[in-house]
Amino acid sequence: MDKVQVIDANGQKTGEVSLPASIFSYPVKEHLLYEAAVNAQANRRRGTAATKTRGLVSGGGRKPWKQKGTGRARAGSIRSPLWRKGGTVFGPQPRDFSSVLPKEARRNALRSALSLKASEKQLLVLDKLELTASKTKEAARILRGLQIKSALIVEQASNRSLFRAVRNIPGCRVLDPKEVTAYDVLRHASLVLTEPAFESLVERLKR
Repeated sequence: MDKVQVIDANGQKTGEVSLPASIFSYPVKEHLLYEAAVNAQANRRRGTAATKTRGLVSGGGRKPWKQKGTGRARAGSIRSPLWRKGGTVFGPQPRDFSSVLPKEARRNALRSALSLKASEKQLLVLDKLELTASKTKEAARILRGLQIKSALIVEQASNRSLFRAVRNIPGCRVLDPKEVTAYDVLRHASLVLTEPAFESLVERLKR
């Protein structure tokens, strides 16, 4: 079982924690990570793109000219798709793009993502990450001191000051251990966990 150092906000070592092999040495399954990323992005799509069919375009209720005798082609409406300003054929319509990834696939994808970060040495465990106030400047100073530019920070939801302070820092996001997904881990360069959040995440994936 591998171990990783636990440091404080100043980068000083305060201890170490063991990385369970079933989670942080899990095989990196690239296709599973791909499926998890596609699923997460699809679920975020609003699906509101729409075009007007001939039945939705205003006007066109009257037949432009009589059926026979004019020498022109038959026409029933000026809103035919063949006409300028007519309806659109087979254009996009509002739809639901969301899909469901099996629970075990989601869990294994998260294990793969955590294993990948551990193998790339992009996993950082802090003893705690407490701010004196909900100030973005203070959170940014701590991250700069740890040489972090893009990171997913995993912390207990009770630490509201940290959540408020980090939300204005580009490239960084804070999540509760219960909400972390493989896609969240993959889209940030580093993964930063406080020690309580680390234990909570490990307990969640051991079930």
